[in-house]
Amino acid sequence: MKILVIIYGNKDLWESFPPESWGPAIEAQNAFNDRYIATGKLLSAFGLGDETTAKTVRRRNGLPAVTEGPYVEAKEFVSSVYLLEVDSEARALEIAADIPFAAERAVELWPVLHGSGMEMRPTK
Repeated sequence: MKILVIIYGNKDLWESFPPESWGPAIEAQNAFNDRYIATGKLLSAFGLGDETTAKTVRRRNGLPAVTEGPYVEAKEFVSSVYLLEVDSEARALEIAADIPFAAERAVELWPVLHGSGMEMRPTK
């Protein structure tokens, strides 16, 4: 089963961490990624831009209509996502609890109900 793990954040949260904590936090996150990639349980992990870099796209009259920022007005935004491949929900919960950020804030787990089953790569 595939599970999408989502971490939320906001500007105030990121600014609350002292600058000297970022290096060790990144090292801990890299160690987590390496450990679970090696087991085949972590398929991918991405840190995302903040709400100032997000765009929302709709199609209006057959043409793309782009809006700056996320669609929903929210105090927090999605800041990282992980895609897990696990045998059970219990294993997904164990792995999510091992994410270094889980010591600071909650992370969400969402079952992936369907997908292409292949990596998406740009064509040349």
